[in-house]
Amino acid sequence: MDLATLRAFRQAEYTEAADGYRTTADMASKAKDNIETRIAAAMRKSLKGEASDAAIVQLTELGKNFHYVQIECGLVGTALDAFAYEMAAAKRKLDAAVEDAQAAHLTVNADGSVTYPPGGEKGEDGTTPVGGTASGLTDGTAAAIGRQAANVDPNPHHRLAQDCADRIAAALKEATAADVEWAPKLRALQADDDQTVSDGDWADTASDAKGVQAAGKEYLDSLPQPPKDGSPKANAEWWKTLTPEQQAAWVSLHPDSVGALDGLPSPVRDEANRMVLAEAHGVAQGEYSTWLKQHPEPERFQTYIDPYTGTVMKGVNMETQAWKDWDAARKNARKSLDGMDAIQTRFDATGTNGLPEAYLLGFSAEGDGRAIVANGNPDTADHTAVYVPGTTSDLGSIGGNIDRMVSTWQTADRDADGQSVSTITWLGYDAPDSVVKDAPFEHYAYDGAPAFRDFMDGLDASHTGDSPAHTTVIAHSYGTTLVGAAAETGQLNADDIVFAGSPGVKVSDAEEMDVPRGHVWNEEADGDPVPDIGRWGLGGDRYIIPSDPGFGANQMTTDTEGHGGYWNVGSTSLRNQALVIVGKGDDAELKPPPDPWAHVK
Repeated sequence: MDLATLRAFRQAEYTEAADGYRTTADMASKAKDNIETRIAAAMRKSLKGEASDAAIVQLTELGKNFHYVQIECGLVGTALDAFAYEMAAAKRKLDAAVEDAQAAHLTVNADGSVTYPPGGEKGEDGTTPVGGTASGLTDGTAAAIGRQAANVDPNPHHRLAQDCADRIAAALKEATAADVEWAPKLRALQADDDQTVSDGDWADTASDAKGVQAAGKEYLDSLPQPPKDGSPKANAEWWKTLTPEQQAAWVSLHPDSVGALDGLPSPVRDEANRMVLAEAHGVAQGEYSTWLKQHPEPERFQTYIDPYTGTVMKGVNMETQAWKDWDAARKNARKSLDGMDAIQTRFDATGTNGLPEAYLLGFSAEGDGRAIVANGNPDTADHTAVYVPGTTSDLGSIGGNIDRMVSTWQTADRDADGQSVSTITWLGYDAPDSVVKDAPFEHYAYDGAPAFRDFMDGLDASHTGDSPAHTTVIAHSYGTTLVGAAAETGQLNADDIVFAGSPGVKVSDAEEMDVPRGHVWNEEADGDPVPDIGRWGLGGDRYIIPSDPGFGANQMTTDTEGHGGYWNVGSTSLRNQALVIVGKGDDAELKPPPDPWAHVK
């Protein structure tokens, strides 16, 4: 980078280009949303047949293309802003050095050196100290020698010239470093010249984002930072202070952080988490493809031989043990992919049977994974329900838990009298992996309780309706233990709580659940063994659980069997939950109170 190039640098040219890329990203985002939530949703609702199905598949791919454009253009815009920021800082230093030199009547040369005139006190021989040219030095040793020479020179102009030359050289060095660092980053953001956004492209996007994050740290550090360990309310206030350009930079450079911040608007978290999901899916698909190459599928079937006669049984084949082992390992290798595909399936179902737009309010593929999926926007909903699943829940099995809240939304929507409903699957904690080995222990609940409380507070902070939403917590199995722990160790922000198949909630009385009296509800289905087994490890004082009369919960009737049927479509079990969600708990069917004289009849 030479002096003329840096002096000619105009930050506005790059920020205007960045604005153009952001505008393109916004257009792509709106196009994606129109395709997914309006066009494709309307087609799913009103059209049937092979032609319609094929068109929806093509529209889905087009939506993914627009999503890719949105993310890449967002990264380009942020990269240009960051480059311009660093170059502008270097130019300010250059301009200041040049102005100081000119003010002292020094001459700044094209190569950055500074010429100074004769000056200073005459020597013993009667001559004035001569002038000269100082070249800028940035190397530590060389610069020190140069400054020492200037300091001993009786010509005072030499010292000022050397200082200006060094500052000019430092500014040019900074500008060169910025150019060298950002040029390859921007070239890497160039898309392939085909019409398909592959899993490899999404994996490259993840790599591109990391590259821009690393290079843009100085720029991002210059922006207003989120409050450290901030409350959801503080997070919301921070976000409001950012300009649109600063918000876009945060989403582009740190979508994982933005998506995880409770209190931010749901559309913002959704946008950020969908970026993380798309990139994670690309990486996971690549890893799974590599696994398949490294583990060829063995022979699946072997001929069955009668062990008694030794006769080959024609037409009867048995799966080999080698294939069974391989298939089990294969399923485990793509488990996280199954979860990501289930989330995408919910996205693609928008419009089917009136299903509203989905919002991804949390996502991580690390460890067992995390996923928070909303049906409908909770920021504007009149009624919101948050469901906490239990033991063995993880990203790979998230599909079933999403489906439960889809069924809950459809049932509640029919009873909402035109008011809006949002139902949310909250897998924001590390659930026990094993019923036998892990579920008897309470630490999973206490470890996850703070995150759940923050999420509930975040819903309150991001709500923009004319009046506060009516909020219901629904919990199943070990999820009820987490909800109880959240209420026991802090303030739970909810209006109603529904327990289903609870093994115990660590407290002994419904009035300890932080909701108004009479607003704790419980369901225990026939044949569900979990409540009676779980009470010995997870119950409250004297092993009390929500199913016990002494706990004080409203005992709702159930018409389902076992531990997993509480969300069966069309069941009374599900309808009762829906009535509570829409504020009609008084209409829920309750079990008759126990007869205190039953033992003497």
